[in-house]
Amino acid sequence: MTQITGQTKLLGVIGCPIEHSLSPAMHNAALADLALNRSQTFLEYVYLPLRVEPENLESALNGMAALGYRGFNVTIPHKQAIMPYLREVSALARAVGAVNTAIRRGGDWVGTNTDVRGFLSPLETLSRDWSNLEVCVLGSGGSARAVIAACHELNCAAIHVVGRDPMKLQQLQDSLRQTDASISIQIRDWSSIDTLLPDVGLAVNATPMGMHPKLNESPLGETAIALLPPTAIVYDLIYTPRPTQLLALAQRQGLQTIDGLEMLIQQGAAAFELWTGESPSISVMREAALNALG
Repeated sequence: MTQITGQTKLLGVIGCPIEHSLSPAMHNAALADLALNRSQTFLEYVYLPLRVEPENLESALNGMAALGYRGFNVTIPHKQAIMPYLREVSALARAVGAVNTAIRRGGDWVGTNTDVRGFLSPLETLSRDWSNLEVCVLGSGGSARAVIAACHELNCAAIHVVGRDPMKLQQLQDSLRQTDASISIQIRDWSSIDTLLPDVGLAVNATPMGMHPKLNESPLGETAIALLPPTAIVYDLIYTPRPTQLLALAQRQGLQTIDGLEMLIQQGAAAFELWTGESPSISVMREAALNALG
């Protein structure tokens, strides 16, 4: 039986809120599996959920360094706010404008982004000509930036970003121009959604709408979803509840849907490898996440 000892190294995830996170269950299952495969009697790593209020972010990073953490994931609302506190940020994370994974190197934190790889994973299993497909991204935060970078990698025909705050949308576009001028987006006000959706082949929810405490809300209503072509894919980055209200409405229309669980698993596996140098068992991570969801 593997145990936590003085040799066990610390990993974690910071966010606010953090209670809903499946990452601890997923990573600890993979870490236990890794120890089992090595016939170890102790856990080499343990992964902890850490609630960090926005005003305590810098102090938390210093504290984690002092405690010897080897790495951690970053979730809402810290993905962009953390960047000034890192010694180094990868080219991908700079292009995305958000960090979701930090690694300890020397005495400093280095940030990168594995959300792009996680988002692409379920899409790469589909037979679609992405170069002829227009994308509608709902939201303008850190998760939306990862989606935009991923859709750019897929060479999608057009990337429309829809939001309710014109200033945030413009800041997003300006930021992308500064970090990676090759990424082109078209920013749209929410009032234009009805004219946009009939030409969209992939609609992605990168907003918190649909997760706790807004479980019964959807960024798109039934009337709006009905405007999507019958071949459209609706992708919600939220993984709990399953399905979200958005995906339930899309399924009623007979549309193909993807939730955020596979993205969570795949981005987590990429981070796991960065921290440990080992490839985790995807099936073990998936089973643990599903069990945690009940």
